[in-house]
Amino acid sequence: MGLVTNGTNKYQACIDSCNRCAQACMECMQLCNNEPDAADREKCIAKLNECISICQEAAKFMMMGSSHAVDLCKLCALICDECAQECEMFKDDHCKRCAEECNKCEIECQSM
Repeated sequence: MGLVTNGTNKYQACIDSCNRCAQACMECMQLCNNEPDAADREKCIAKLNECISICQEAAKFMMMGSSHAVDLCKLCALICDECAQECEMFKDDHCKRCAEECNKCEIECQSM
């Protein structure tokens, strides 16, 4: 349910999922940067950064009721899938949890 209007109700589950995914990716990225093998995580860290950006933008487009929200969500789903695949290559708990959030967001964005 929207915070001040009902205009975003049809998107609310996806908005929430995008915001959770962006937060998970931000937390994971910070932790990955501090891992002893951070240099080996360069591709994963870059994908986390992309995922943060697209999730935030997709959520904003949905909040605005943009006619392009669905299109952006399709791209978001693709990037979330790629990010999940990168995170799943690492054994850390934070990477596993992040991959789970990315997978949830991908499913939610695909259903738009």
